[in-house]
Amino acid sequence: MTRQHRFAQVDVFGAEPYLGNPVAVVLDAEGIDDASMQRIARWTNLSETTFVLPPTTPEADYRLRIFTPGGELPFAGHPTLGSAHAWLEHGGEPQRADRIVQECEAGLVEVRRGDVLAFAAPPMRRTGELDADHLARLVDALGIAPERVVGHQWVDNGPGWCVVQLPSAQEVLDLEPDLARIPDAMVGAIGAYPPGSEHAFELRSFAPAVGVPEDPVCGSMNASVAQWLTSTGAAERSYAVSQGRRLGRAGSIAIDADADGTVWVGGATVTCFSGTAIA
Repeated sequence: MTRQHRFAQVDVFGAEPYLGNPVAVVLDAEGIDDASMQRIARWTNLSETTFVLPPTTPEADYRLRIFTPGGELPFAGHPTLGSAHAWLEHGGEPQRADRIVQECEAGLVEVRRGDVLAFAAPPMRRTGELDADHLARLVDALGIAPERVVGHQWVDNGPGWCVVQLPSAQEVLDLEPDLARIPDAMVGAIGAYPPGSEHAFELRSFAPAVGVPEDPVCGSMNASVAQWLTSTGAAERSYAVSQGRRLGRAGSIAIDADADGTVWVGGATVTCFSGTAIA
């Protein structure tokens, strides 16, 4: 028997509504089985659909399950912020006034409340440079010359991300990847804007492995890339990233690294649709 669940569709990281990355949030999701969660995620056809559940640990305010059209993720960034926004908007009361603690498969994730919501980047599961064969496959699929890669790294905080760094933001925007050559990849490309620009970097995220050719604005990749860039001194401790321009979006992601190395990833959140979902 189906029942109704509160529902919100939240735009995350947009410079204004409908220019960021949407996430579908099903609240009060107790009783929805795994197969139904996956079916709903395929139907919404968004990069992620989330399901808010009671926590299983006393430290957490709620538990979150995150599905793409192709499978479940242990962690994802814009769904974390969008779900926290929807949970608060629908009466959620965190244990601490300035923090929300989200439980997900990747562990406990803190979300800081301020002018905008910002999540603390979770630890990476895999780091280090890409091996030569994997890098060669990516370069071929991205359609770039190997010498245009100025840096590369595993930046996997759950979804399996790796990233290549190009000399400029424009080269990132100009990419025309052939994702059929890398159907199992989770890869990003980042390049810098000239000094003094509104944004320090342009980032694009390609996720054919989970059925998302290009993610409009990706919090998890921004989080792990920021951990890499700030820890190596390749970026300032605070900077802004542009993402989504090739998809007609205007994503803006704020990065702030604390003195202890904690990276906070923040941006705008606004509910664009709300109502009920049946499951």
